[in-house]
Amino acid sequence: MATSPASKIRESIETLQPFLPEGAGAVAAAPHLLIVDDVDDNRAVLARRFMRRGFQISEANCGRQALDMVATTDFDMVLLDVMMPDIDGVEVLREIRKTRSSAVLPVIMVTARSQSDDIVQALDCGADDYITKPVDFAVALARVNTQVARRNAEMKVVLAAKALQANNEELELRVEERTSELVKLNESLRKEITQREKSEEKSRYLAHHDALTGLANRVLFREALENEMASVVPGKKALGLLFVDLDGFKSVNDTLGHSVGDALLKCLSIRLRDLLSEHDHIARLGGDEFAILQVNCPQPHSASVLASAIIDSMSEVCQLGDHEVTVGASVGIAICESNDIDATDLLRNADLAMYRAKMEGRGTYRLFDPEMDEMAQARRQLELDMRRAIAVGDFHAHFQPIIDIGSRKIVCFEALMRWNHPTRGDVPPTEFIPVAEETGMIVQIGEWIIRTACAEAATWPGTVRVAVNLSPVQFVRGNIVSSVVNALAASGLPGTRLELEITESVILERSERNVAILNQLRSLGVRISMDDFGTGYSSLSYLRSFRFDKIKIDQSFVRDMHSGTEGRAIVGAIASLGTCFGMNTTAEGVETREQLELVVNEGCSEVQGRFFSMPVPSSEVLRLITDFGQHEAAGSDAEKSAA
Repeated sequence: MATSPASKIRESIETLQPFLPEGAGAVAAAPHLLIVDDVDDNRAVLARRFMRRGFQISEANCGRQALDMVATTDFDMVLLDVMMPDIDGVEVLREIRKTRSSAVLPVIMVTARSQSDDIVQALDCGADDYITKPVDFAVALARVNTQVARRNAEMKVVLAAKALQANNEELELRVEERTSELVKLNESLRKEITQREKSEEKSRYLAHHDALTGLANRVLFREALENEMASVVPGKKALGLLFVDLDGFKSVNDTLGHSVGDALLKCLSIRLRDLLSEHDHIARLGGDEFAILQVNCPQPHSASVLASAIIDSMSEVCQLGDHEVTVGASVGIAICESNDIDATDLLRNADLAMYRAKMEGRGTYRLFDPEMDEMAQARRQLELDMRRAIAVGDFHAHFQPIIDIGSRKIVCFEALMRWNHPTRGDVPPTEFIPVAEETGMIVQIGEWIIRTACAEAATWPGTVRVAVNLSPVQFVRGNIVSSVVNALAASGLPGTRLELEITESVILERSERNVAILNQLRSLGVRISMDDFGTGYSSLSYLRSFRFDKIKIDQSFVRDMHSGTEGRAIVGAIASLGTCFGMNTTAEGVETREQLELVVNEGCSEVQGRFFSMPVPSSEVLRLITDFGQHEAAGSDAEKSAA
C-alpha cells in the first residue's frame, strides 16, 4: 500500500527525535493545516480532500477568525484566500509574519487573480507560495507537501542546532564543574572528615539520649542504674528508683496536637531536672514516661518526698504559646537496699508501683511491695486464660430483661458476657472486661457477643429487642459497622431490633469519627443508647452532638433515691430530659419495690434490675417472656389472620 505524503513528512521528522533534547521537536499525529476562505463550499472541498490525504484540518471563515486561531494553535501550514470581506488575505499575512516566520509557519496564498502584481505583493509580505482558483488539487497538494516538508526540514536544522548548542554548553559546563571539583577536592575531603567526626559524635549522643528532651534514654539510664546498684551497701547506701507517668498527656496530644505535646514534654523535663540533685539520674523512657534514680539519700523517705514534689510540679500550669496546659503525674517507687535484686527486676517493680498509683486514682505515688508482683502475675495468668477461653469458646451470654413501665411487658433483653473458668468458676465481668480492653481482646469478644445476641434474638417474639454494650476500644481497633452488618445478615434479625449501648467516653474520644460510625449504625435501623448516663462530666453536651434513642440512668442514682431528695431529683431531671428530647429513659439497678415505685413516679419509661430478674441463660429467655404474658406461638399470627 502506498504511503501518503503526510505520513512521509511525519516519518522524516520522527527520524530526528533520538538526536534531540527530551521533549524537543515533538510531532503531531498528522500535519495540521488551516484553511482560510470566506466561501464555505471552497473550504469544505479542500478540507475533505486534504483529510483524505492524512492531514488534520482546521477552518476559518474570515481573516479575523484566522488570526485568532493562529494566536492560540500551532499549525504546520496555512492556505490563505486573498479576497475576503473583513480583512483581506494580504493583511492577514502581514499580521501573521509579525509573530511567525516562514520557517515556523508557511503560508500559501489562494487567489482568483493571476496578475503578477498581486502575486508579487503577497510574496513580498512573506507568502511562501500561491495557488490560483479554481484550485487544481494535485497542484495544491504538491505545493502544500513541499512547504510542509521544507518547514519540517528547517525545523530539524534549527532543532539540531539547538541540540548541538545544548550539548556543547553541557560539555563546557561539565568541564568547568570537573575543574572546580578538582580544585575543591582537598577542601571537600577535609570537610567530609570533619563532618563524619561530628556525625559519629552525634550518633553516639543520640544512641544514649532522647532527641526531644535531651535527657538520657533507656539504654544510658540502664547503664547508670547497673553501675549505681553495684555500689549499694546494705544498711549504708540505698537507691530510690522512681517511675513517673503523666496523667492526661494523651488528651493533650489528641486535642492540641503533637507539637503542643512535644513542647509540654520539654517543659516538664526541665521541671523534673530542677528537682534533682547533681548526683541523681533522669531519663525519658518513651512517650510520657520518665525514670529517676535517686542516690546518696536515705530511703524510702527521700524518694517519697521527691515523688510528692514531682506530683506538685507536674500539676502546675504550663504556658505553651497561646495554650495553658495542665496535666498530672503518677509515680511508682522501688527501693534497692541490697545486692540480691538485678536491674530488670528493680525496673519492673517501679513500673508495677506506678501502675498501682494509676489504678488507685492517679495524681499520687505508691511504694512497691511484693503483693503488687503477685497481682501482676495473677493478671498475666488471667490474660492467658482469657485467650484460651476465646479459643475454646468458654464465654457465654446471659440476658437480663428490660420492662416497659406502661405495658408491664418485656421490650428488650440486655446481653451480658459471662465466663465460667474451669478452675476458678464464674469470673466477674468487672475483673475480666478491663483486661480485655487493655489487651484488645475486647474486639474479638465484642464481635462474638454481637453475633450471639443477634442469633438468640432472632428466635424471640418480634416485639422484643436485644441490647449489646460496646467498648470504646472497639471504636478504635475494631470495625463495628462490619461486625453488626455481618451479625444481622447471618441471623436474619432486623436492625430495628438491635440496640447498641455506649458510654460517654466513645463521644469524648475521636468524637467526629465515632459520631460518624454511630450514624452508619443508625442507617441500618439500629438503636443507640447512652449507658451509665450522668456519671460523666459532659452528658448534656453529648445529647446535642448525637441524637440517642435511649438514655440509661446509672444504678448509683437509683440506689440513692431512697436515702434523700437529691437522688430522686437527679433521676427525675434525667427522665424529664429524656422526655424533652423524645428519648426513652431506662432506670438500671432496680432491686426493690420501693425503688420501682420511685423511678415510676419520677417519670422513667423503662426499668431493669434484679427486682424483675437476674441475668439468665438464653434457654430461660422464652420462659421469662411467657411469665410476662408475651409468649407468641410460632404460628399465632397466621392463626389470627385465618380467623
